[in-house]
Amino acid sequence: MKIGVIGIGNIGGTLARKLSAAGHEVRVANSKGPEGVRSFAQEIGATPVDARGAVEGADLVILSIPFPAVAKLPKDLFDGLPERAPIVDTGNYYPDLRDPHIPELDDGKTESIWVSEQIGRPIIKAFNNILAHSLAELGRPEASPVRIAVAVAGDDAEAKRIVMGIVNEVGFDPVDTGSLAESWRQQPGTPGYCCDYDAETMRNALAEAVPGKAPAIRNQLYDCIGQLSPNPSHADIIHMNRSVHSGN
Repeated sequence: MKIGVIGIGNIGGTLARKLSAAGHEVRVANSKGPEGVRSFAQEIGATPVDARGAVEGADLVILSIPFPAVAKLPKDLFDGLPERAPIVDTGNYYPDLRDPHIPELDDGKTESIWVSEQIGRPIIKAFNNILAHSLAELGRPEASPVRIAVAVAGDDAEAKRIVMGIVNEVGFDPVDTGSLAESWRQQPGTPGYCCDYDAETMRNALAEAVPGKAPAIRNQLYDCIGQLSPNPSHADIIHMNRSVHSGN
């Protein structure tokens, strides 16, 4: 497939690397233009482009940028993208930690719905509830006895099928979260967020999510992060994320 990746941070960059290694034609972009991504693109065998170059003619686009940057994307950026091409949103809203407050999200609007409204296109929500280390290092071949799950939400069944195939290809079990409106179940502060669960445990965690509870848990996690050592291990972070829901 021809895959455009906008944003080459921890998640977007890792996906670009994995998908290029899998043989896809990958184009990468960020806010600095082609020169800003050229070195990374050469390293992974991708093509450096600007945001429009990432979208033009793509079979799939991965949008992996902070929410304030989403709001600043050109309103016509995706106008030429075929309707059949999925747009994957990997982002999360972190007010007070990274992002300025967005009133609509603070009032409870589902994050992926907000993103869809900003870009004027339907999206698929995926790769937002897995840690960058897990995505980069802990993928396993299909049918492996222990495999981490990644939640996938969206309203278009065919687009979701394509994205779930990508999840599987990069080493994880895709778990269908349901419609885009249900994607709040995989937002920061929910029981299935960044816990390295297998598919069955992930499904249970998604079902246990309580509407309106995630922001308070997310803020609690901010406090917990401050109590970790300056260089916490991956295991420390996973334990913290699981413990805040179990009460341990």
